[in-house]
Amino acid sequence: MDLLSGQPYWFYKNGVLESFPALGEDLQTDVAIMGGGITGALLAWTLTEAGIPVVVIEKRHIALGSTSGSTALLQYEIDTPLTELIELVGKKDAVRSYKLCVEAIYKVQEIIKLLGRNVDFSLKDSIYYASKKDDLPDLKKEYQERKNQGIDVEWWEQDELRGHFPALKKSGAILSHDAAQLDPYKMAHALLNACVLKGAKVYDTVKVEVINHHKKGVTLHLDNGSQIKAGKLIIASGYESQDYISKKVTRLHSTYAIVSKPVVQDEPLWYKNALLWESARPYLYVRTTEDNRVLIGGKDETFQSAGKRDRLLHSKSKQLASAAAKMFPNLPFVIDYEWCGTFAETEDGLPFIGGVKEHPNTYFALGFGGNGILFSVIAADIIRDAIIGKKNPDASIFRFERV
Repeated sequence: MDLLSGQPYWFYKNGVLESFPALGEDLQTDVAIMGGGITGALLAWTLTEAGIPVVVIEKRHIALGSTSGSTALLQYEIDTPLTELIELVGKKDAVRSYKLCVEAIYKVQEIIKLLGRNVDFSLKDSIYYASKKDDLPDLKKEYQERKNQGIDVEWWEQDELRGHFPALKKSGAILSHDAAQLDPYKMAHALLNACVLKGAKVYDTVKVEVINHHKKGVTLHLDNGSQIKAGKLIIASGYESQDYISKKVTRLHSTYAIVSKPVVQDEPLWYKNALLWESARPYLYVRTTEDNRVLIGGKDETFQSAGKRDRLLHSKSKQLASAAAKMFPNLPFVIDYEWCGTFAETEDGLPFIGGVKEHPNTYFALGFGGNGILFSVIAADIIRDAIIGKKNPDASIFRFERV
């Protein structure tokens, strides 16, 4: 099944950045990674930096799966609000999950500094507003819980919110100072290119047909007849990772996004070009790009089929454009690119990171929802520690056994 359809902005903007070969021989390595998107790239980077030999396998071209459709808002907020997550998993794990995501924003920033490549990264404020007046009490409770836990937030009353966004006639908002945005397609290519320069091997347009698990590792049988023998396997194939686990731990949703033509003006398009999103579920979210475009996404619905998802693209795009026009009536909003994709979420909003008994010597990173890049950073640290035999104090939060 196609992960996405339409015109994913990042690929149209960047084109082919790096070329990677197709594998035509048998290989042996310490770790094989299935998945050449941003998650696989961050895993490969983290393991390569730890001196662990890695081979990355991608059945498409690098970063042309879900990564090219990611809207890449780096927000510490998990799709489940902190107050709700506390009820689901307990205060300790809920708070730690949020703080790990805050830390991950700045880990991404440090990784980019080490890469020395421009991936259009910038730190941002994030504004989480009440979609309707009835949402205000819960949003205030959410604000207070975050503030009590030391997260850097402010509360905006209606007057302050409307002072910055006159057309956004909402009752209040949480202003967070820890957020960022980037170009995920550029980032994945930069990471994997750096890994190759340090000895990692990356291959695309080659598909794993069969996985054999055994006591000393795994053997991957590829569609071209080659084999890869690895001591450990990491499956980082987005929602497709669920196909390798008998226990269902994710549910699928369709999502939609559009990008406007560039807006010609020197000043920010709105208050600090902050990230914007709302309390409604499903929610709308808005960001800018480095070339002064408006990116708006949302209008999610339960996934039924790729065909139905794709048939809705144009009507969903019109709805998103209408929402953008209402929020920013003074901006000339003309759709330039539109696309849709499928993503997986979990019951509690937290990902699943680690191994399962049915697949020895194998680790999974899946169920990332709207926090894919930040959860990937967390997953890379946890899986690296597991491979080198180091106890990670946060691994239990994301274990499969929690359900």
